[in-house]
Amino acid sequence: MDSINQQQPEKNRENLQGMEAAQKLKELGEKAKTCFFCTHITTGKQFAVRPMAVQHIDDDGTCWFLSATDSEKNIDIAEDPAVQLLFQGSTHSDFLSFYGHATISQDKAKIAELWEPVFKTWFTEGQDDPRISVIRVVPEEGYYWDTKHGQVVAFAKQVAGAMMGKTLDDSIEGTLKL
Repeated sequence: MDSINQQQPEKNRENLQGMEAAQKLKELGEKAKTCFFCTHITTGKQFAVRPMAVQHIDDDGTCWFLSATDSEKNIDIAEDPAVQLLFQGSTHSDFLSFYGHATISQDKAKIAELWEPVFKTWFTEGQDDPRISVIRVVPEEGYYWDTKHGQVVAFAKQVAGAMMGKTLDDSIEGTLKL
């Protein structure tokens, strides 16, 4: 199916794989800057959701976070490393959901690389706080919803389509396979 609305004259679905998928994940993740970090997604328990700031996204889509070793999130990951991350970059576009696996370390070099002074709010001893850990999430697959030409063009097409009584949707969506 090429469109959610058969009157749509443009292709609005594009499934991405490999580096193209990683680039889309990085683009949308960096726009959003924060996500809902979901754990317990495969345990049969009620899944847990919490907002998290993404510290860095590698070119291959790997996402990095800082977290307390004694947090519920870290405990959940130790029990089941499968996670789902949900991003929303703006009100009407830049949506991303992906599934991946998380690992936890206390790699001092990575902590130093990701460190920002504001983290002293949670880690009072700074970069050397014994409670600080790094969470690495390696994406496997996901789904995205975006605009083809940016929000200004998307809005203009929506207005024109409404005036003409036609579907001129500038959105694009598809699967991500990494």
